[in-house]
Amino acid sequence: MPTPDFIRAIRASAGHQLLFLPGVSAVVLDDAGRVLLGRRADTGNWSIIGGIPEPGEEPAATAVREVYEETAVRSVAERVVLVQAFQKPITYPNGDRCQFMDITFRCRATGGEARVNDEESLDVGWFPVDALPELQEFAVFRIKQALADGPAWFQPAER
Repeated sequence: MPTPDFIRAIRASAGHQLLFLPGVSAVVLDDAGRVLLGRRADTGNWSIIGGIPEPGEEPAATAVREVYEETAVRSVAERVVLVQAFQKPITYPNGDRCQFMDITFRCRATGGEARVNDEESLDVGWFPVDALPELQEFAVFRIKQALADGPAWFQPAER
């Protein structure tokens, strides 16, 4: 994902030090029950859609915005699927270090044709749940949670 301007401003003074950032992911389903995925330009891997909220932006609005920006698919956020802090920081090729607190939404597609809509993706497409491409475990877990009817998943606090 391209770095938002407000993060660039923070990086100008913080350098490469670890930043704890909000992140939003979207598991988008169509009427046929297929999952919308994007093949990321930065890693070449297929994944669910996600991004960083702009200051003051509601997480559900971020999910809907990111889905459209990356795939040209219109969607609505239906429910929170998961809230999770990534356990390991990510180090980007330029040396920047981040750790994300992710809120994942199950979204329903409402229109548009899936296509590469920005420089963040190499490809986008709809996949049947039983024929997903190779995905990292975090994406598989989020898809599984989105397909379940249970409450939002979170790591219980230790006593």
